[in-house]
Amino acid sequence: MNHPILVPVDGSGHAEKALAVAAQLAHASSAALYLLHVTEPPDDIGILAGASGQPFTEEWRRELARQNEERARETLDRARRAVDLAGLKVTELIREGRPADTILREANEIAADAIIMGSRGVSELKGMLVGSVSHKVMHSAQCTVITVT
Repeated sequence: MNHPILVPVDGSGHAEKALAVAAQLAHASSAALYLLHVTEPPDDIGILAGASGQPFTEEWRRELARQNEERARETLDRARRAVDLAGLKVTELIREGRPADTILREANEIAADAIIMGSRGVSELKGMLVGSVSHKVMHSAQCTVITVT
């Protein structure tokens, strides 16, 4: 069980399919699965769209962090229910940051042999505007990247 596979999970159907592929590979090779959910920090899209920016209070930051953690747990729980992971070593990771950068950093941190991820995530509109996460990961990862449609 010395072959870590990182599986970014964002709640999309593509991510669930990627997890199913990763589970099949892990069963065949005794690899360990690392399920990663990345929460994004609030961005300034409102300011870019012409809205007035409101400063974040510490109380608001804590509440956003709590909500992000809750949504992340729900997303990971749904992924676990959608795919048979029985008999596999599975570690769940929740991190905050920009998705592509965070995926790449975690892959290096766990010395992943592979990243298996969906080709499209839940924020497809943002992907069209600033480039897809899977595209960025494929071109920057130090390990094998498998994208699933």
